[in-house]
Amino acid sequence: MKFTKMHGLGNDYIYVYALYEPNDPAELSRKLSDRHFGVGSDGMIWILPSEIADWKMRIFNADGSEAKMCGNGIRCVGKYLYDKGYTAKTELTVETISGIRRLILFPEAGRVGCVSVDMGRVTVFPPKTFGYAGKEYTYRGASVGNPHAVIFTESEEESNNLLTTLGPVMEHDPIFPDGVNVEFVTVLEDGSLRMRVWERGSGVTMACGTGACAAAAAAVRSGRVREGRPVSVRLDGGILQIEVSDDGTVTMKGPAVTVYEGETEENCVLEENEYEQTTSAIP
Repeated sequence: MKFTKMHGLGNDYIYVYALYEPNDPAELSRKLSDRHFGVGSDGMIWILPSEIADWKMRIFNADGSEAKMCGNGIRCVGKYLYDKGYTAKTELTVETISGIRRLILFPEAGRVGCVSVDMGRVTVFPPKTFGYAGKEYTYRGASVGNPHAVIFTESEEESNNLLTTLGPVMEHDPIFPDGVNVEFVTVLEDGSLRMRVWERGSGVTMACGTGACAAAAAAVRSGRVREGRPVSVRLDGGILQIEVSDDGTVTMKGPAVTVYEGETEENCVLEENEYEQTTSAIP
């Protein structure tokens, strides 16, 4: 099976272009995402035909669970399609479980380095508290098509301490029946946001595009930053520019990078037994 390794700010996935839906993509993602016995990634993304948009993407986390949306991943999908010659358009639509997302590509010398995504309207819920280790932590639930819990901290040190302790506890707590992505966010003196993230199904990752959107929207809703202008969200892997409009619509802009291409001996028979015909035509 031919694949391309790509990342958005270090949030890395294995990308496969196919004409038919894969069989058991969850198990394949678990195997190939392993950083010792597989390719190594935060998950696997399939680029497929769509009947309602230009293309469709399906996202599988490293544990095999299917994600509804991935902000860093969808930017790489846009780059993949343009760089490989599947499209000459610089404005694309991509179908996701969370709905159709619109992309604007910014090519230079025939390659896309940056992509802007209309992430739709982000819903931010009233603050709630979560008890852990004898303390109460206030969080803002947010939906970017997938679930988030945003916790504002007083310092980066506090975020670092909570990341691998409180993060997994919240992800698997029964109050989040579908799991949850947990963002730990500090507002810096320059008005930017420093964010670390525990991603549902993948654990600590270097970046989370939907998480950055949730963090910026929650910061606007709580009066920590102003709406209507770009907010720099600083993640372990780099910086995303997030703009939250007055109606809650969010735009995300950031880089997309190809790392390498390769083949794996893992078998992935597609529906209608079309796998060999499908992959043999992929450049």
